[in-house]
Amino acid sequence: MAKTAIVLGATGLVGQALVEQLVNSDNFTHVVTLTRRPAPHQSPKVENHVVNFDQLEDYQSLFSGDCLFSCLGTTKKQAGSIAAQRQVDLDYQLAAAQLAAKNAVPHYLLVSSSGANAESLSAYLKMKGELEQQVLQLPFKHISILQPSLLLGSRDHARAGEQFAAWLLPTLCKLPGLRKYRPITGDQVAKKLLALSLAPGPAQQTLVLDQIFEGLPE
Repeated sequence: MAKTAIVLGATGLVGQALVEQLVNSDNFTHVVTLTRRPAPHQSPKVENHVVNFDQLEDYQSLFSGDCLFSCLGTTKKQAGSIAAQRQVDLDYQLAAAQLAAKNAVPHYLLVSSSGANAESLSAYLKMKGELEQQVLQLPFKHISILQPSLLLGSRDHARAGEQFAAWLLPTLCKLPGLRKYRPITGDQVAKKLLALSLAPGPAQQTLVLDQIFEGLPE
């Protein structure tokens, strides 16, 4: 059966790769992207809507489909403060999930982070963990959470620390016991999201690190 996908974060590393894979999938005939700035796409499958994330409730009708892919995210540097980052990484995504749940979207898929923990001393990992906790309480038929390690790929905003880690970690993670912590590309995460959307599995699942690689080509 042909499906409709809703994608948050369609201009980001994982989101861009995911939209391309959804476009190329025969299982999806309609892809709705919700963005803060125009993100046109050549495929007639893609319907882009520029929305005000501070007033998402005004766009509730757009949160209708078979799957909501939540790939939204920013950094403290881009956002300007931890509070502003939290608004994007937690508040906006939770509001979107709540609207999708109200519209009975059956499958919610979230790109979180390795180490996400609502009790973490890290502000970033804490907000990721809090989001996971809250969306798991929503009445979706299926919830799939991915906790990838360092994401590799071309970004609009270069991050010096990530560039260094991207150079170092692939070699370091060849050491015994460290392989499961190896970086993953945005394209690989998108492939896993697409695979999960076609075969949802249990009602709730959280895939960590090396579990995301399972079934993907090396």
